[in-house]
Amino acid sequence: MNCPLCNSKNIDPFYENPQRHFWQCQQCSLVFVPSLYWLSPEAEKAEYDLHQNDPADPGYRKFLARFTSPLLKKLPPQQTGLDFGCGPGPALAKLLEEQGHQLELFDIYYRNDPAVLTKKYDFICATEVVEHLRDPAKELTTLFSILKPGGWLGLMTKLVRDQAAFGNWHYIRDLTHICFYSQQTFEYLAKQWGAELHFAASDVILLRK
Repeated sequence: MNCPLCNSKNIDPFYENPQRHFWQCQQCSLVFVPSLYWLSPEAEKAEYDLHQNDPADPGYRKFLARFTSPLLKKLPPQQTGLDFGCGPGPALAKLLEEQGHQLELFDIYYRNDPAVLTKKYDFICATEVVEHLRDPAKELTTLFSILKPGGWLGLMTKLVRDQAAFGNWHYIRDLTHICFYSQQTFEYLAKQWGAELHFAASDVILLRK
């Protein structure tokens, strides 16, 4: 078994509960769940179908603003972006379009259009997405590769703090969450990509190409 992000064989048991075992990579610090514990695509989609991501919901808009506010400060006017993992109701795209930007949409279950991933973008957003990725090495590398030079990759995901807090963390109780990142993981990625890294909030990560 190798790390799904950096392919290192240097991995160790990190935590286990009655549902799943979690391993950590000693090279990139990713904590991940082996494929043995993954939900089927059908069960995974059934979980996503329960999400209520209404762009008109003030509470959800406030939640997304924690991501959009720092990103918008980095973007020149009228940029072209991609909302990767947009879900059934692309609320994030709507918020950014209200600010004058143009968005393409991609989601493996709801907007599965591979042609979208062959274009180049000024910015790419993936909010509450990267913890679900089955092949994070391939998918994150693809996203970074379709950024224009100077472009921004914005991610929103909760970060692993330490082993002691992990067992009580609500994030691991969602069985669709299979990858868990830390500051060290994103520092590793930034170094690999030669990217500029900003932690804009406790769960908002911005990488500039």
